[in-house]
Amino acid sequence: MANAGHLVRRTSQREMIVPQKSLDRLEMRDMRNRLVQENGGPSYGTTNQAFEDPQKRQSVKKRTTSVTIPEEAIQSPTRSEKEELGALSSPPPGDAVPTATGKPGEGAEDDRESWDSKWQYLLAVIGYAVGLGSVWRFPYLCQKNGGGAFLFPYLIMLAVEGIPIFYLELAVGQRLRKGAIGVWNQVSPYCGGIGVASAFVSFNVALYYNTIIAWCLYYLAGSFRSPLPWSDCPKKYYENGSYTVVRECAKSSPTEYFWYRETLEISPDINHPEKFNWKIAICLLIAWLLTYLCMAKGIASSGKVVYVTATFPYLVLVIFFVRGITLRGMEDGLKHLFTPDWEKLLDPTVWLEAGTQIFFSLGLAFGGLIAFSSYNPVHNNCFRDAVVCGLINCTTAIFAAVVVFSVLGFKANITFDECTQERERILIQYFNTTDIDPIPPGDLISTYAGSTNIPMPELPECDLQKTLKNSASGTGLAFIVFTEAINQFPWAPLWSILFFLMLFTLGIDSEFGTLEGVITSIVDLKVFPNIRKEILTGICCGVCCVISMVFAHGAGNYVFILFDDFSGNIPLLIVAFFECVSVSYIYGLRRFSDDIELMTGGRPGPFWLLCWKYISPTVMLTILTSSIIKQVVNGSKYMAWDATEGEVTFQSWPAWAWGLVAVLVLVSALWIPGIALTRLCGLHVIQDEEPAWFPAEELREYHTVVPHKVTNIERKLFCMREDGLEGLCCPVGAPPKEDV
Repeated sequence: MANAGHLVRRTSQREMIVPQKSLDRLEMRDMRNRLVQENGGPSYGTTNQAFEDPQKRQSVKKRTTSVTIPEEAIQSPTRSEKEELGALSSPPPGDAVPTATGKPGEGAEDDRESWDSKWQYLLAVIGYAVGLGSVWRFPYLCQKNGGGAFLFPYLIMLAVEGIPIFYLELAVGQRLRKGAIGVWNQVSPYCGGIGVASAFVSFNVALYYNTIIAWCLYYLAGSFRSPLPWSDCPKKYYENGSYTVVRECAKSSPTEYFWYRETLEISPDINHPEKFNWKIAICLLIAWLLTYLCMAKGIASSGKVVYVTATFPYLVLVIFFVRGITLRGMEDGLKHLFTPDWEKLLDPTVWLEAGTQIFFSLGLAFGGLIAFSSYNPVHNNCFRDAVVCGLINCTTAIFAAVVVFSVLGFKANITFDECTQERERILIQYFNTTDIDPIPPGDLISTYAGSTNIPMPELPECDLQKTLKNSASGTGLAFIVFTEAINQFPWAPLWSILFFLMLFTLGIDSEFGTLEGVITSIVDLKVFPNIRKEILTGICCGVCCVISMVFAHGAGNYVFILFDDFSGNIPLLIVAFFECVSVSYIYGLRRFSDDIELMTGGRPGPFWLLCWKYISPTVMLTILTSSIIKQVVNGSKYMAWDATEGEVTFQSWPAWAWGLVAVLVLVSALWIPGIALTRLCGLHVIQDEEPAWFPAEELREYHTVVPHKVTNIERKLFCMREDGLEGLCCPVGAPPKEDV
């Protein structure tokens, strides 16, 4: 939506009816009205016509129509007219975004969508960052890697890797006001491949992430039955009225049988998909339809949905927390979770898993954070948002761990009691008497046998701590272990409905952010300029729905594991590494700090600069290298279901699966060097666009920003120089001179 000054400027070129200084004052006043509300707060919704107040829109119309402008003068100028208008139509040097060659680009009006309110934006980011991994992955890692001691490397990785990159993505998106592809192409045409790589990763992850939502919908539908369909083993009845329990279920458990046989209709291995699973296919169709309905109008629709999807999981977690702390055995679960094992900190794997968990739980490098931030007002405090959202994510993970292990402690006590009762039953039958002394723990059975001089039968081993250590993660925790605990609750269907609604809402808003990174990139690139965004969103969701049917057959769960293990991990680490390199060594930390100061009124401190330039890239490179070495040395296997024995077995990936892994990794990562090489050869795969609207002078006046002098710390640690160049940086030229 063009402002009044811009329209008058076009007219004045032809008729010369308004002096240039008057035009500048008119345009700057109009931009100020768009930038700052009367109370000085961020003007959310003011650049999106869908969010504009009708009376305000009418007043704007009156202001713009008060200037006499011939209708034909408002038409788009021709190419020759653009050249003649170059000096007038270009913004002041401070308003332009310098390109990689140091030449200022032409400014553009900010007709981009915007959030309706600050709360809407924060809830969208929190809902995107706080995903399923915080609930079903962190508790398992915590108890596996030293309990309370694991919090030490976890918080360190949050400080040096998680929040700094989170801050970087929010800031660069808000400053350059484009999707991931447009942002990194704006930083440098040679860095455009970073955005393409993140878009491809987001597409791959969105495919299998919605499969989890489909599984949640299937279990949610089953939760309205009483008793729950996974509470008992199915029975095979005969004509005389007798029955037998299905052998596969008897050898495993009701929850395992329902998950592997009833839900997944799983095949023996990945090479034998067997029949198509129509139940999951229908759930996938519903999941993608819901995703489309929530995203059809962009942030105008998904922004409203997050009020529910981002807050409902916290409500359910609080309800489960209140229930969990009243359960018998709760203290055993929490003691097992948080008892520190400090020796674990000497294991490099613990630090590797802490860094990996922080990286993926915050949703870094997907492009979703950049897309969300690009819809913000230009003077939003992105630093505060990054710190608040990072700490909320961390706190949520710890709180979810408390909730999960309070329930698992209850389940472990139930299992332990059943085990001891089974041992007593075996002894009663073996000795044909009820006069049996209390049975000691499993490791004292031999001592007991020796003291009584009686041969002992084979007894099951009952160990509370071992039961707690066997807690699963991921789908095993959600669909097997936790559902088994819910079976023991009074009003089990109600608790099941709450639990799977929580998982659904946790997953769906993360899906919004992941898919938004793809759609925003396509829209900003104008790949399909004549297609409206809601239609483009429908096409993307439809294509994803068709492809995701590869998860809806007997081997679909194995394909899901392959995507989960390989499609995101390595490519995302590569993308985030090059994001830090691009900002620190190509765009320049001084220029980036200047941009942040214009937007927030304060410069990032030395700690953040140190993380962006040295610490975070080193941490990510270490995690990436260690992950690859670990895969090569230890290999990788997947969990297959053995129906005859009713248990999980580990099988090696076939050769064709490794080929698919290579495709998933390379189809994302190769865009980074590929785009740079094509640029060197003179081929423009990504077309250059003019910089987005950014009122630098208005922000400088609003925050009373004065030119920054390079400090001794900046000069010694980051090699910054007064002429704008930086040591260890590509020569991008000095920043544009300020207007006097």
